[in-house]
Amino acid sequence: MKKCVRARQGRDANPPNIGLTRRGATSPMTAIAQGTPSMLRRFSLCFSDPQLERTYRCDTLPRTLIQGRTAILVGMLVYLLCGLLDIWHVPPEARWGVWQSRLTALLVPTLVLAVSFTSAFQRLAQWWLASVCVAAGFGLIAIQSQVPLENTPYYYPAMVMLTFYTYNFIGVRFTYALGIDALLLVSYNLVFGLLLDYPGHVLFSHNVFIISANLIGGTTGYLVERQGRQLYLREQELEKERRYHHDRSLHDPLTGLPNRELLYDRIQQALAASQRHRKLQGGLFIDLDGFKHINDQLGHQMGDNLLVQVARRLRRSVRKTDTVARIGGDEFFVLARDLASERDVHHLAAKLLFSLRLPLPEVPAQIAIRASIGVCLFPYPDMSVDDIIHRADMAMYRVKTTEKDGYCLAELEP
Repeated sequence: MKKCVRARQGRDANPPNIGLTRRGATSPMTAIAQGTPSMLRRFSLCFSDPQLERTYRCDTLPRTLIQGRTAILVGMLVYLLCGLLDIWHVPPEARWGVWQSRLTALLVPTLVLAVSFTSAFQRLAQWWLASVCVAAGFGLIAIQSQVPLENTPYYYPAMVMLTFYTYNFIGVRFTYALGIDALLLVSYNLVFGLLLDYPGHVLFSHNVFIISANLIGGTTGYLVERQGRQLYLREQELEKERRYHHDRSLHDPLTGLPNRELLYDRIQQALAASQRHRKLQGGLFIDLDGFKHINDQLGHQMGDNLLVQVARRLRRSVRKTDTVARIGGDEFFVLARDLASERDVHHLAAKLLFSLRLPLPEVPAQIAIRASIGVCLFPYPDMSVDDIIHRADMAMYRVKTTEKDGYCLAELEP
């Protein structure tokens, strides 16, 4: 089938709006340098951008899950191992009460471990992990309160271990760990200083080691979380830069349109889709008429500006599912996906021609932009990407060598 059409002049050639496809013109490198907040809040270590904070928590959730589950299992084992001390340091009449406290405290990590396999954990991960530490701390206080005073040196070191466990192992954030250990330290002093009236020098020695553990564990936890968040920021910046360079390699640097390489990939996808679903696809090869004369008359800078405006108009004339590419010089290509019938491609070609004939800003009124368009519809037997572009190109030349400012459908027979 061979069909060439001369575009009609006048307002009746204006087809209805098909859609709009836009691509941002701002430099991705500017976004890398300025768009991502790099400042962490000094104490809470939260990102100043709430969206970045949510993204970070979402991205680190899998690691938090693994670390949390591992810490819970190890913590429960250590908690039970500490029960071996009861044989020598807990009076027989108090052992049942001590084990009641220990087993009650172990109910919380058991529950949290089960919840970690549900969506409820994902929403409040830090609170669930914090509850494990709180339960362990109050359990240790309850156990130690039933141990004779002379045997407490064998039990209060567990509070020191819990301090490091909270800051450095289970995966709670620094601010949560600090709040938990402050709560446990106050509770420890209230129980053993006021209720059980421990001698001052004994309670003081316990506090020295527990507070020292908080200073060491807390500082380590703060620095590790801070460095982890800074590393995450850097990884995000590197990923943006990688995507930016990848995007640049697949797009025309002047117009921002897909280049020939990306166009080939899009047409290959359309080929596969047309073979699976038998949907009609269209390739439109567009060549500007007389652009070299315009470029020579107005200068290359104005010519570049004209190409940018042409690219913008072409994008505005197609659907979001379609692709507009610049394949060299003043040549463009439109890939129209999933057409309902051949009638759609006639409508699109007329729309593109009408859009290009409209006056362009900063271009002298006497200079008019016109185009020749060649159209190749597919699928057809033995089609390939190169053949589709070649057929559309040949159809465009038939327009170029005759009346110009029109479009022509390529032969579909092989």
